[in-house]
Amino acid sequence: MFNNVIIIIKKSINYFIKSRQEKRHSLVGAGNLWKMKQQFQIDFLIKQGLNKSDILLDIGCGTLRGGLPMISFLDVSNYYGLEVRKHVLEEGKKELKKQKLDYKMPNLISFIRFDEIKLDVKYDMIFAFSVLIHFNDQIANQCFNFVSKYLKSDGVFFANVNIGDHPDGYWEGFPVVFRKISFYETLANKNGIELEQLGSLKSLGHNSGIPGSDQQIMLKMIKI
Repeated sequence: MFNNVIIIIKKSINYFIKSRQEKRHSLVGAGNLWKMKQQFQIDFLIKQGLNKSDILLDIGCGTLRGGLPMISFLDVSNYYGLEVRKHVLEEGKKELKKQKLDYKMPNLISFIRFDEIKLDVKYDMIFAFSVLIHFNDQIANQCFNFVSKYLKSDGVFFANVNIGDHPDGYWEGFPVVFRKISFYETLANKNGIELEQLGSLKSLGHNSGIPGSDQQIMLKMIKI
């Protein structure tokens, strides 16, 4: 009887933790997919050569859904996260403490415009997961200019995008944009970046069951 009570209590605690995390991470996407998307991001970056000693910038770090395992993997202070929504970043900080990873001293930065950010560091790798899909043309241009400024020579920038001629949509007040690949190639060339298509997210291991998400294209861009 006592053992059964313990099991029920443990299940209740686990359910509460899971529900809390789903609610928190639903601020950056489908709550029920947060764990899959988290695992995909860290697996992808490591496969692409992320080292513990690398300095990584995570654009649109949100609730640290993807950032937490990156922070855990990287050396102390080597993770930088940018987020435009202050209340979302605050949720990420709460999750950081819950996971007892604040000792890794990540650099979490709230910002409004890319051209207002002033940093004294350059990055080995920059990552923007499900972020460029929410940038209008002006902000995308600012982002590529920012990346070119802060990416090390031979550094790599990864970002997934919607490729196509579909009308723009909306999500949580942000646009959901679809652009031809030539749009991103032009931005890359203008900023001294060489662009390569790695394939669909699904082909890289992202299996959400949502075609619009799985069919997004991952771009690999190298500073030249």
